[in-house]
Amino acid sequence: MAITPFDALACPLDGNPLHCQDGVWRCADGHSFDIARQGYVNLLPVQNKRSRDPGDSKEMVAARSRFLAAGFYDPIAEAVNAAVLGDMAPGQHACCLDAGCGEGHYLRSLASAAGARHLSLLGLDISKWAVQAAARRALTAHGGLTADSGASRWVVGSNARLPVLSGTLDQVLCLFGFPVYPEFSRVLRPGGMLLQVDAGQDHLRELRQVIYPSLKPERPPEDTAPPGFTLQHQQHLRYPLTLRTADLVADLLAMTPHLYRASHEGRARAAALTSIRVIVDVRLTMFRSAT
Repeated sequence: MAITPFDALACPLDGNPLHCQDGVWRCADGHSFDIARQGYVNLLPVQNKRSRDPGDSKEMVAARSRFLAAGFYDPIAEAVNAAVLGDMAPGQHACCLDAGCGEGHYLRSLASAAGARHLSLLGLDISKWAVQAAARRALTAHGGLTADSGASRWVVGSNARLPVLSGTLDQVLCLFGFPVYPEFSRVLRPGGMLLQVDAGQDHLRELRQVIYPSLKPERPPEDTAPPGFTLQHQQHLRYPLTLRTADLVADLLAMTPHLYRASHEGRARAAALTSIRVIVDVRLTMFRSAT
């Protein structure tokens, strides 16, 4: 297995290439960004934030970490790995971005499944708490901050303006995230692949029925590719999941947007659950960059 950190980063202020020396990323115009003691770099300028602390909270990140570590979404990770690695031959090299990486679960799984393939990996999220968690785990696993700590590169940034040089990526993953197709098209090489994972119509329906008075009709999924891409493949993954403790139910709710969308009464009903059986229903869509 050959996993290396992705280095083709761009200054978030002027788009110039960034170069790392002595723990600092700098561009030719003098903008500099320190590598934090946890091993990540913050490339989200304050003027590009829509709130003081955007993205998932520290509590949401902790809940997601516990839930994913328990293996409940491992079939999703395995499907992502198969989609990304399926066409790669042993020894082949690819640069991959997880745009909205959270605490790094799916990128770690991809690295573990790479085998003899060579991947340069970048995990990016708008939540500093998520990126801190990903980078801290990598430091623990690799024995401290080094030039290639954790193999993957961890960055706080926004999909709306990716701090990545144009045409430098072979793969972009957007897993339950917020796709920004013009940016994805910009950073991908011609013929590069975008893998998008979205919730299906029945995803966690049983939990949603508990917390909402009624469910809105689901919009049918788009069957056309966004501008700049061609549709390559679509796969549906569906399986039952039983959560047998109140803590697991609480973690599942806390790691979803439903925690804030539900009313106080809806959250109270969920908090009263000691177990629940839900359906995991996700859609994996592979697009190819047309430019």
